[in-house]
Amino acid sequence: MSDTASRNPTFAAQMLADALLRTVAGATATLRVSATNANSDQSQLGLVATSFAEVTVSPVVIRKLRPSWDEGGESKWELLVSATGVESQVNALDLASVESLFQMTLAVTVGGQDYLIESVAANEALGQVYVYRLLVREAGVEAV
Repeated sequence: MSDTASRNPTFAAQMLADALLRTVAGATATLRVSATNANSDQSQLGLVATSFAEVTVSPVVIRKLRPSWDEGGESKWELLVSATGVESQVNALDLASVESLFQMTLAVTVGGQDYLIESVAANEALGQVYVYRLLVREAGVEAV
């Protein structure tokens, strides 16, 4: 059992980030992940059908980044995801790391809109990750 008291400096940043994310918007994101074992020869040859699973992570906040002035450029969004929500799903799926969860994610759905992950960054304090920042872009109909 872990000490989740506010006096514990190790988890203070995570608890504060969760509280702020819930207060600002408190949305839920659904990660569409591939559930196939890509290490087998049959799956690499396409003999095993790829199955998908949906993983729910909360709280999250999405915000539109400053638009780029490139012609035809797509708008980009930043998705702030609670580290405790992500870690609980990593433990539930019995994955090796958080990075493996994001690598097997095909699309992220927030508020009925699908997004594709372009990059992932982790913010940490006192050696503990408290929020993951995902740079995402809107998925077109052909992408999902």
